[in-house]
Amino acid sequence: MPRAQRQIQALGARLRAARMRRQMTQGELAARVGVSVPTVGKLERGDPATSLATMLRVLTALGLEQDIDLLAQNDALGRELQDSRLRRPAARRASPS
Repeated sequence: MPRAQRQIQALGARLRAARMRRQMTQGELAARVGVSVPTVGKLERGDPATSLATMLRVLTALGLEQDIDLLAQNDALGRELQDSRLRRPAARRASPS
């Protein structure tokens, strides 16, 4: 999925930028997270094999753990689907003759 891969790579780039803004090396981040330096490098390059648990630990080490709470928070499509079901008139039951 090309779009998903681009999104993962963009997230990795944002995490790299956040790390660098904090003047933290990949080694320092890896030590704080409890992973290897190559794992941090893979995450920053957008390797999709990186676990969600690692991602959460990285966000926490960078002070961005609240960002995880924003994922899928605004489910516009789900709400629209739910609302469309509420707007449908109830099916009329056939009255017995």
